[in-house]
Amino acid sequence: MSPNHQSTMIALKGVGKWYGPFHALKSINLEVRRGEKIVICGPSGSGKSTLIRCINALEETQEGKITVEGQLLDGSAKAVDAIRREVGMVFQSFNLFPHMTALQNCTLAPMRVRGLGRAEAEKLARKYLERVRIGDQADKYPAQMSGGQQQRVAIARALSMEPKAMLFDEATSALDPEMVKEVLDTMISLARDGMTMVCVTHEMGFARQVADRVIFMANGQIVEEAQPEVFFTSPKHERTKAFLGEILAHH
Repeated sequence: MSPNHQSTMIALKGVGKWYGPFHALKSINLEVRRGEKIVICGPSGSGKSTLIRCINALEETQEGKITVEGQLLDGSAKAVDAIRREVGMVFQSFNLFPHMTALQNCTLAPMRVRGLGRAEAEKLARKYLERVRIGDQADKYPAQMSGGQQQRVAIARALSMEPKAMLFDEATSALDPEMVKEVLDTMISLARDGMTMVCVTHEMGFARQVADRVIFMANGQIVEEAQPEVFFTSPKHERTKAFLGEILAHH
């Protein structure tokens, strides 16, 4: 089942990453097809967040190559800009500008990076704030919102750049439990709309519901990847079984 080149959106080939002597990613190979939803899970320190941060050049790699929509991430500012225009990112901490309203947070990049006029940028921002069901919060500042609302503003901000793919790095792990569902619901509805998504998460219910493939990482390597029903019911590797046993016991 080799995907034709046409449909590959993100490709990592032999990607290696070190922090000093620490080998954080070891020969990672991964292809994400257009419209595919990938969930990456694994224990703390397994390299999941590092992997996702390499895709939009927040981390540099020392070996292998990463391409997004055919654009090679070669370390040049031009390549980094091109990739960040196409790939939205949502972090664990919301990273909103506190002195700007929700609307202003969402219009900043489209105006600055895509060169949209204010009216056009605001129209787009309002559309995506509605899309994540917080259109009524447009004029509020982050401090006036709940964590769940702030994270949905962060998702709307990424969507306002109209990216081809979205990366989520533990997007719900800093939230209070009662707010997790509203953010996951937003992510689920994006997935249903056909957005290409790579999500690092411990939310196994979400993985079961939306993932086309679940990838399990440990020690900087991809240990196992499978469709959710196979991954959850008959994992092959002992590491995967132990991880699932532990995480499902806590939920």
